[in-house]
Amino acid sequence: MEKETQQRNKVDRKKLGIFAEGIARHYLITRGYKILAANYKMNFGEIDIVAQKDDTVIFAEVKAVSSLYEGLEPEFRVDYQKKNKLIKLATAYMLNKKLSDTPWQIDVISVIFDLENKKARIKHFKNAVNDN
Repeated sequence: MEKETQQRNKVDRKKLGIFAEGIARHYLITRGYKILAANYKMNFGEIDIVAQKDDTVIFAEVKAVSSLYEGLEPEFRVDYQKKNKLIKLATAYMLNKKLSDTPWQIDVISVIFDLENKKARIKHFKNAVNDN
């Protein structure tokens, strides 16, 4: 019974994540970003969204929750280990696409769903991840 509940929660989280990524793409498009790729997979990970605005390539990590608990905003789940992985993924993407002279940054987009009122609150943290 407990395993079944865990399985269902995992599926629900995956659906929530897919939905949040769609909302994040729409959010970026309405603000003038061009989406270059979604769920860009490499052998060591995946980039949620690759976009471009002006001359800069944007790598967006999307984090979502269906309810907010104090201090548990989704953006806080981008920890040191995740940041390092995102930097490696972004660097590899830029090399693979031969864009080494193009400026790039890693953003975090936080989506908090209010399922009761059928709304989502989006927070966009620009250039949130860097290697300093």
